Amino acid sequence: MQELVERLGRGEVVILDGAMGTELQRRGVPMDRVAWSGAAIATHPQIIRAIHEDYIRAGADIVITNTFGASRHVLEPAGLGERVGELNRSAVALAREACEAAGDGRPLYVAGSISSFLPENAKLAELPAEVARANYREQAENLAEAGADFIILEMMMDVENTTYAIQAAAATGLPVWVGFSCRPAADGESIVFWQRGRDTGFAPAFEKAMAAGGVLAGVMHSEVETIVPALSIVLARWPGPVAAYAHSGHFIMPDWQFVDVISPEGYLAAAEQWVAMGAQVIGGCCGIGPDHIRLLKSRLPKRIPQKTG
Repeated sequence: MQELVERLGRGEVVILDGAMGTELQRRGVPMDRVAWSGAAIATHPQIIRAIHEDYIRAGADIVITNTFGASRHVLEPAGLGERVGELNRSAVALAREACEAAGDGRPLYVAGSISSFLPENAKLAELPAEVARANYREQAENLAEAGADFIILEMMMDVENTTYAIQAAAATGLPVWVGFSCRPAADGESIVFWQRGRDTGFAPAFEKAMAAGGVLAGVMHSEVETIVPALSIVLARWPGPVAAYAHSGHFIMPDWQFVDVISPEGYLAAAEQWVAMGAQVIGGCCGIGPDHIRLLKSRLPKRIPQKTG
């Protein structure tokens, strides 16, 4: 992990993997109506490992565990509550196996994913604080004990749950990366958290959430067009390293809709702009696959522009 920290300190561009859930779906794995991709850890582990390997061969420096939908409050309604620990640990093991099989000896890192994903029709506000804290802590401990290099928080959409998740992840002693999901507000000008029906201004909420901790901040699981204005907010308020990884298409539970998915060349053009702004950890979210990551690895600048002044 120290080598990764040093690379970021030197301003190097680091490549994340692309989507896992939508790639599973693309390869014929049925998505669970409650836990979405989380159930695939139990049903299709070898396909998960193969996807990790494909991203590594495409050039990813970091692979993210398939635990986006594997917290207790997601797995219990799917009938997998008794397997929370087992499935989270298995997800880390699959990522580690893929690194060993496809990495050719180069430094690779496993990020343990914790998200704000909830079962169908549930809302973040309906998750009691004590339940959220306990479940994020349980998942973070399982990911850490299984050997994740750091914890990556994904699709953070409100200050409260982001704070709970950061505190739980930080308690493991591992570095914590925080990925926020944003969208344009109804006025079409300001940027708000992704959470529908509850417009919360992203700029003040970002500052409040990151006060809880974290060593990297980023914008992810957001439309490609939203990344630039959201990144502008992050870069103006965060002195540390920054990540960006967008999605393309849209979701109708339980399936991703591969509608007008951006081409690898189009995604590269967008990512070049993110790097020019100062984002140095670049990857992809839903709808973005190995072909996109391969082009990012081969064509993105090796370093972000040096800061002046």
